[in-house]
Amino acid sequence: MTQIHVRPAERSDLPRLTEIYNYFVVNTPVTFDVEPYTVERRAAWFEQFGLTGRNRLVVAEENGVVVGYAGTTRFRVKPAYDTTVETTIYCSHETIGKGVGGLLYAALFEAIAGEDVHRIVAGYTLPNPASAALHARLGFKSVGVFSEVGRKFGQYWDVAWTERPLRLAP
Repeated sequence: MTQIHVRPAERSDLPRLTEIYNYFVVNTPVTFDVEPYTVERRAAWFEQFGLTGRNRLVVAEENGVVVGYAGTTRFRVKPAYDTTVETTIYCSHETIGKGVGGLLYAALFEAIAGEDVHRIVAGYTLPNPASAALHARLGFKSVGVFSEVGRKFGQYWDVAWTERPLRLAP
């Protein structure tokens, strides 16, 4: 693998982030969005992230091209949930299995290390062996499966939910 550089996302990354995400919208059940996004429609999603605070977005670049992104978003709107964040992670389909996801999550968790975050949760559509392996490798523990909660491509899909503390025990 060539050198991968992880950095905070910039507004100028939005077209490529949208392209990466739309591949999964159109071709896979891993996201339950069913219509591709325009860059303009995806802008509202991008605006929730900052350079400080709990909600961050990082990108991985290879040879100057963004090949993936990971972020943390608000888990629920009630104040007692504020110290829990939900992750999102997408790597370009050409780079899946090449270690980009691990680099993204490591940088993301480091970025929020000084924030008031206690728990990180992640959900992913089943089956998804790559996502399951990534989350397990990074210390996420299974907390359950919601069965048949999403319908896409004419069938129902299960979603696995996992969690981990921000700081793993040594």
